[in-house]
Amino acid sequence: MQQKTRPIQRFAQAVSKCTAEASVYGKCIVADYNSVHKDKCVNEFMKLKNCYLAAAKGRK
Repeated sequence: MQQKTRPIQRFAQAVSKCTAEASVYGKCIVADYNSVHKDKCVNEFMKLKNCYLAAAKGRK
């Protein structure tokens, strides 16, 4: 019998494959955390998002 993978497990696996992108995004936010605003680090966020999506689909 094959065990089902819970959504949180799939998310955790995807997150673990995107540590470099997460680090870059985090550094961008922390660089000037007193003036965080919409789209502050949009390029870094989009790279992180795309990494998560690709990893979740098993393409990374």
